[in-house]
Amino acid sequence: MQRWRGFEAVPGGWGRSVVTIGVFDGVHRGHQAIIGHAVKRARDLGLQSVVVTFDPHPAEVVRPGSHPAVLTEPVRKAELIEQLGADALCVVPFTPAFSQLSPEAFAHDVLVEALHAAVVVVGDNFRFGHRAAGDVAMLERLGVQFGFTVEDAPLVTEDGLVFSSTYIRSCVDAGDVRAAAAALGRPHGVGGVVVRGDQRGRELGFPTANLMVHRYAAVPADGVYAGWLIRGGEHAARLPASVSIGTNPTFSGRERRVEAYVLDFSGDLYGERVSLDFVAHLREQRTYEAIEPLVAQINADVEETRALLR
Repeated sequence: MQRWRGFEAVPGGWGRSVVTIGVFDGVHRGHQAIIGHAVKRARDLGLQSVVVTFDPHPAEVVRPGSHPAVLTEPVRKAELIEQLGADALCVVPFTPAFSQLSPEAFAHDVLVEALHAAVVVVGDNFRFGHRAAGDVAMLERLGVQFGFTVEDAPLVTEDGLVFSSTYIRSCVDAGDVRAAAAALGRPHGVGGVVVRGDQRGRELGFPTANLMVHRYAAVPADGVYAGWLIRGGEHAARLPASVSIGTNPTFSGRERRVEAYVLDFSGDLYGERVSLDFVAHLREQRTYEAIEPLVAQINADVEETRALLR
């Protein structure tokens, strides 16, 4: 998959293409349907498929300080889009100046001049241009003017529920990682570098990998989870883990942390970039009056994790 930063980076001589546009945070089942539709149409027509997305999240530019929790960091988003078969990914820097583009200017400058769109595939709720003034009907009118067709991909629903990034964020925020996984089509995950913590887990007999995650990462609600720790690189591996999220209330902690005890693992993860996939919520965070009941509970968490992931 070709990757471009900004539509100005599209190589000269780029031919007609099938384009789909969106933030695509999470690349959830709804996004997968839209991107998959664009990829199939491009193959049917013998054209290239292009996914256009934005960085940073448009909300942060339009309403500073309102940046939503991020379900997929840019690198992970690109990996997921590539797995769907897209030929090219164009990440447009969403700047204040870009946010001022009218729908007409967006269609002309990005879709026509840069990407030579023959077909544009968007979801039912697609909006574009300054103040989100453009909708699917306007895009269709502009297509007649500029020479591209528009295909409206219906929203993906299940039992009347529309899968959306907003819905998935609410699931993650509530700790309902099973519902999030159902909408994503895979477990929700976060990534980060393993850094040194207080070493308290090691003292208790459960050394943990303390992840330094991105400040906008969609971290699940405080609690204990069963999940997988994924080590990348040449020796990629999925390791079962019991994950604690919270402030360690038993020890009067204040800093919210994401810590993973990797089952049956001995080694050093410090400095590695790893990711965690959340499979199930086990329990809420609790405060214990003594070390013994805390250790007993951690043992129970580990065994429940082992059973769930077996």
